[in-house]
Amino acid sequence: MELNDICVIGGGGFVGRHIVHLLAARGLRVRVPARDRERAKDLILLPTVDVIRADVHDDVMLADCIRGAGAVINLVGVLHDGRGKGAFAAAHVELTRKIIAACEANGVKRYLHMSALGADVNGPSRYQQSKGAAEALVRASKLEWTLFRPSVVFGPDDHFLNLFAKLQALTPVMFLAKAEARFQPVYVEDVAAAFVRAFDGRASIGGAFDLCGPRVYTLRELVTLSGTLGGHPRPVIGLGDALSYLQALALECLPVKLMSRDNLASMQVDNISAAPFPFGIKPVSIEAAAPLWFGDANPRGRYQNYRGHAGRATQAPPSA
Repeated sequence: MELNDICVIGGGGFVGRHIVHLLAARGLRVRVPARDRERAKDLILLPTVDVIRADVHDDVMLADCIRGAGAVINLVGVLHDGRGKGAFAAAHVELTRKIIAACEANGVKRYLHMSALGADVNGPSRYQQSKGAAEALVRASKLEWTLFRPSVVFGPDDHFLNLFAKLQALTPVMFLAKAEARFQPVYVEDVAAAFVRAFDGRASIGGAFDLCGPRVYTLRELVTLSGTLGGHPRPVIGLGDALSYLQALALECLPVKLMSRDNLASMQVDNISAAPFPFGIKPVSIEAAAPLWFGDANPRGRYQNYRGHAGRATQAPPSA
């Protein structure tokens, strides 16, 4: 059993793909359980990565995926509870319980867990409560655990900045619930780097780290910025509490969930932190990173794109 044999549960997701790529770049062996291997086909091409067809909610399949690994990373998370109101409990709490049990039964000690900024069993939303309950399970375990609590994560494939940019391409004005809610978005590559560097020595064991970007924004500012980056800036009109509730109620009924009442409840608490970014990583701002994928939307974006590429090309890699 070697530490370089790492099982990444949720490795086919938005953040997971970046973590798996970084682990593979280090030459580490990585297992990625996935219900549909086709959806993780870009990971299959990596020489040290094995994408395993498995349902991690099945105890037997989960044990098979974990057995013999030197470490497990759990990234599974959902943003909406579903009509049955059980998705948060299943994904955040029950799966975490199963993974911990499988690790302890199979002698896997090292465990990295994706929580969320604002996780709190007494939080205002079911999302925050379930994330807090999962943290409690991790802390009570016998594993050598590390917790990460990111703010909203942005990147080329996110469903945050990109979603707001697409919406503004389709509508002449943006009506926005909780427009003054505050966030501290963090770049997906910085989140991935934090997870990977947690394996450098034992200092991170038993640690819980907030992962936030260098700047705090209101939701209004983020929507405005995404419209500008996407080449379709629109007026943003904030809604009061009553209309925000009605908008969330209407949107959660759509087949593709844009917002829910639970999301609205989460925004009662500012999603920000003054804690320093761990492991000496200097987090990248939206203004520095986003033009790299929004760059073709407008001439200003293309100019920022060229500058961004030039700057990153000349920047020295951070020390481990």
